[in-house]
Amino acid sequence: MIRAGRRLGVITYRDGRFELIVSKEGDADACSASIPLSPAEAGTLAGLLGAPQLVAHLEEQNRDVAGVTTRQFPIVPGSHYDGRTLGETELRTRTGASIVAVLRAGTVHPSPRPDFVFAGGDLVVVVGTADGLRESADLLGGG
Repeated sequence: MIRAGRRLGVITYRDGRFELIVSKEGDADACSASIPLSPAEAGTLAGLLGAPQLVAHLEEQNRDVAGVTTRQFPIVPGSHYDGRTLGETELRTRTGASIVAVLRAGTVHPSPRPDFVFAGGDLVVVVGTADGLRESADLLGGG
């Protein structure tokens, strides 16, 4: 909720569209404005709304575990894994790192299952060793 008593939200449609909405003053269920967002804009907004806090929290929890680091990687719209499942990445098998959450348009999807389908603009939160994270960056970036 913002100071004016209105709520901001992001709607993710099944066809991949995103909208930023603003509720009417005094009625959080009624929309007074909506702004279409590109996948890149939705990803940026997700980062502003939650990704840094989630990653900081995970890093704090893993601070005392030697050799474990948390990083986030974007799923670029139109890239190899845009529209494909987490299981298709075989990230854990190929890198030893683990996807612990996916941030999509301000919503956190914790512990996503292998059938979770990535969308362009997602931020993937990965935990692993430095080597595993480098390999994850290569895998997710280049597919």
